Amino acid sequence: MTAPDHKTQPRQFLEHLFKAAVTRALPLHNMATHLPKPPKGRTIVLGAGKAGGSMAQAVEALWPVDAPLAGLVVTRYDHIPPRPANLPQRIEVVEAAHPVPDAAGLAAAQRILAMTQGLTADDLVLCLISGGGSALLTLPAEGLSLEDKQRINKALLNSGANIGEMNCVRKHLSRIKGGRLAAACAPARVVTLTISDVPGDDPSVIASGPTVPDATTCADALSILKRYNIELPGPIAEMLAQGALETPKPGDELFTGHEVHMIATPQQSLEAAAEAARAAGLKAYILSDEMEGESREVGKVHAALARAVAHRSQPFERPCVILSGGETTVTVRPVPAGEARGRGGRAGEFCLGLALALQGQPGVYALAADTDGIDGMEDNAGAWVEPGTLARAQARGMKIDRYLDRNDAYGYFHALGDLVVSGPTHTNVNDFRGILIL
Repeated sequence: MTAPDHKTQPRQFLEHLFKAAVTRALPLHNMATHLPKPPKGRTIVLGAGKAGGSMAQAVEALWPVDAPLAGLVVTRYDHIPPRPANLPQRIEVVEAAHPVPDAAGLAAAQRILAMTQGLTADDLVLCLISGGGSALLTLPAEGLSLEDKQRINKALLNSGANIGEMNCVRKHLSRIKGGRLAAACAPARVVTLTISDVPGDDPSVIASGPTVPDATTCADALSILKRYNIELPGPIAEMLAQGALETPKPGDELFTGHEVHMIATPQQSLEAAAEAARAAGLKAYILSDEMEGESREVGKVHAALARAVAHRSQPFERPCVILSGGETTVTVRPVPAGEARGRGGRAGEFCLGLALALQGQPGVYALAADTDGIDGMEDNAGAWVEPGTLARAQARGMKIDRYLDRNDAYGYFHALGDLVVSGPTHTNVNDFRGILIL
């Protein structure tokens, strides 16, 4: 696909790079070389995540038509891709809530666990795991209700905890995460195909690692909950303190013979975007695919770098594109009494911090978006920043500080017509950020 001209169509050019990143992460483009051969016995497909629907369709398209195939995968509401007319459905796909779990996710997890009963050493369990699976595959530990899990999940999301911390807690409060699904599949062989949405591509963090060993401990989970002042029911807190909710650890024999294949990663998607930029004759630099921290602060750091390039062509020579990925966080701040809480996600809040720090810097354009097409819980993937962003907002009487105070990135960029809306992409390698410096 021919790229739009970056000088005259900067927004369209950055959207082109975003699409290149997303396309690189689509399951059908990456799965064939990682699929095992059909086993002597049955093949059961189990999975969870925002890419679950497209991963299931990729398996159906690539699996031999004469080999038995069945299973169940859970994905986010409205994240099942259109089915090709000539592709028979052999894997059931159901929908549930994200990022806060619901009863549909609980029912799906119960069914998935039930499907592991009666497996033999001749059987193969193909697990399809992608980001979002932590909320979608919810099965609370004994003594913990769904309402408890929902409250704890909301508190974690609002706390500013990073993804590793959140998933450590989730694993220890679950009957299916943290390697427990793999344990339930014994003695069958387990092959996990995963799409990474986490810094470092650690499969034990992706969707809280339902099929891989977990090195974190009950003590770690309890420490995280205390750090962020998140309360637990008394008996559950006591069980954590006693180590009664411990997960299967590295070296456990139950994982012998199991395989994990990473079929798409954030770095691969950033490289695809960089390649698309270079094909258009523009220099491209990847900062990192592992960036973490408060979204607004990460935005300010990116702005400082962009201003240095714009003013001095250092440390990169302009014109160029700067790319980064990872998973930033948003700490939801209290709002004054009588004032509505804002809306938005990580990408939008990054753009607020970026725009504030750029202060209308000429020649700098940026797009930040979540590669799953949904920024937080809204209908946009992210937002767009250009040299006139602050001035246009100020002309409308919109003060960016007030929007930051209320975590209202959606309200700010919606009013300016600068939301990036892609719809669900059916994959998920987390944050994408592109800054064009002319």
